[in-house]
Amino acid sequence: MTLLRLDPSDNVGIAQSTLSAGTKIDGITVKSTVSVGHKVALTSIARGAPVIKYAQKIGLAYAEIATGDHVHTHNLAFAAVDGDYTFGNNLRSLKSTKEVDTFLGFDRGDGRVGTRNYIGIVTSVNCSATAARMIADHFTADRLAAYPNVDGVAAFVHGTGCGMAGDGDGFEALQRVMWGYARHPNFAGVLMVGLGCEMNQIDWLLEAYGLEHGPLFHTMNIQSVAGLRRTIEAGIAKIEAMLPEANKASRTPCPVSALKVALQCGGSDAWSGVTANPALGHACDILAAQGGTGVLAETPEIYGAEHLLTARATTRETGERLIALIRWWEDYTARNHGSMDNNPSPGNKAGGLTTILEKSLGAAAKGGTSPLTGVYKYAEQVTAPGFTFMDSPGYDPASVTGQIAGGCQIVCFTTGRGSAFGSKPSPTIKIATNTNMANRMVEDMDINAGRILSDGVGVEAMGRTIYSAILAAASGVKTKSEAQGLGNYEFVPWQIGAVM
Repeated sequence: MTLLRLDPSDNVGIAQSTLSAGTKIDGITVKSTVSVGHKVALTSIARGAPVIKYAQKIGLAYAEIATGDHVHTHNLAFAAVDGDYTFGNNLRSLKSTKEVDTFLGFDRGDGRVGTRNYIGIVTSVNCSATAARMIADHFTADRLAAYPNVDGVAAFVHGTGCGMAGDGDGFEALQRVMWGYARHPNFAGVLMVGLGCEMNQIDWLLEAYGLEHGPLFHTMNIQSVAGLRRTIEAGIAKIEAMLPEANKASRTPCPVSALKVALQCGGSDAWSGVTANPALGHACDILAAQGGTGVLAETPEIYGAEHLLTARATTRETGERLIALIRWWEDYTARNHGSMDNNPSPGNKAGGLTTILEKSLGAAAKGGTSPLTGVYKYAEQVTAPGFTFMDSPGYDPASVTGQIAGGCQIVCFTTGRGSAFGSKPSPTIKIATNTNMANRMVEDMDINAGRILSDGVGVEAMGRTIYSAILAAASGVKTKSEAQGLGNYEFVPWQIGAVM
């Protein structure tokens, strides 16, 4: 066992097992106990000098660091990123492929292709949340047995929609989320439920986005229907009328170019940037070569790595849109008396990640090496094929909600500490970064990318495994989070701005 050095220029290595004080490894004597995944100095590092990992600066030493010292929060400080960006100087051609891969999806006949066939109940405001849940709860497995092609009836409720400005970032983001879910290809039909007097008016959404009522799209307000009980009864009747039509949908072969995949991570550890994230990045490259789309998100968690993405931007405008998001987040956190280094979380730090720069460099690996073709607002419709980026917070449920609203039909979620996340209507594939956690949470993890270290599996081979799992899930194979019923409470639109 050796200290894992990710690049010859790195001045820290990663402990692949817990090391006791006095352990001699790679010609270095470890000075104190170092937990698995944590960093050890490979050479002396002067106070104020950069600490290098992934061949990039992850912070500055704020104390003298001797060879063999544990490098973590006690001697490594966050340092603001440099503003020296390049654009399009690291563009790699997509690998050409003659074969067109397919999956079994629900072709909606208008260019949209679903991987699931749900009926969704979307609320405009928290005040209609109970009505939506009660309508959905009526449709038990027994009541849906006659409709085998319908995956379920699910409610998407949230805690906002009123007490907010009627324009601006927060209002526009919520409207984009609602429209994105209303038009999502994983829904056969949608019912929108409001209260009636809220700021986030359903009628405004219909007018702004050109949504029209039809057999598989209905809206109603509790105040107009005349109360909770009648609203629930009316909602049940509307969905009962949708079910026979929704059940007519069937899976047919569809090209992978129709897929949009959300690239997500949560509960990260030191191995995230070594195993699961680079493997998912390779899967993203395969997807992009097929004309499909990978959507990276979590803007605070690419902070310090954005220069690597601007260098892959197909146009300067695309790269500058990403930089503008970074500047917005710097201002946003400063106005709210926070710091871009508030992340990593306590769990991330326990797993060996010290600064946001270190975490971001690993997180950005989920995007592979393909050119960056587009940068989008939160919950904006993603239209460019290939590798793209969407603005979002690092909070997983809010971030994934935006990616799904943007059109993602599958979510790939890497985790090192372990996660119990799942999503609807787009299923989540969970990818473990290390074998110990994968074995401990075997009922939650779909793929063990920790085998890259424990079994010597190549990153590209693991990437192909992930890509195959994406096609299987898109074709209807249930993920482990789906099998456990997750996804009913993970719809969390990002709430931006003052609550009034």
